[in-house]
Amino acid sequence: MPRGIDHVGVTVPNIDDALRFLEEAFDAVPLYRNVTPDHPQKGPETEKILDLVKGTVVREMCMVALGEGPCIELFEMHGPAQHPAARPCDFGLQHFAVYVDDIEAACRRFTAAGGVLLTDPQKQPSLEEGPGNLFRYGRAPWGMVIELLSTPSRGRFDAVSPEKRYQPPPRDAV
Repeated sequence: MPRGIDHVGVTVPNIDDALRFLEEAFDAVPLYRNVTPDHPQKGPETEKILDLVKGTVVREMCMVALGEGPCIELFEMHGPAQHPAARPCDFGLQHFAVYVDDIEAACRRFTAAGGVLLTDPQKQPSLEEGPGNLFRYGRAPWGMVIELLSTPSRGRFDAVSPEKRYQPPPRDAV
């Protein structure tokens, strides 16, 4: 049986720019780089393992902690057939959500770090509706969609769920 999600892999055009954004927007912490420009991953074996287009090079990989919960594994790849970030209507990973306590402050940090917000904060719909339950989508500088989310009122969906939905624990006061 699975214990939970360990990490989500995200391909970015420039790993240092992506790290800077995640650090400034979310206090992300780079943990380690397991592929570096001095020792990239490339060739037929790498292409087979990751199902890459022939000629694609994995230049860098960095595991990043983002508060409590799963990590984000950033990949900087360069290859002959890359496309812009997928839209939420495309198949595959469409976004990841970052839990925040103060959505307005999180939005300010997101935009100051270079992100673009797509709407004003929205009330959570349906079973997720409740006092203080808000969300807002934005785009990271490389085009990927990220959701800012706050659900302090969890009674309605917890009441009908067979298990409690995961919520990151509060951060220690600094």
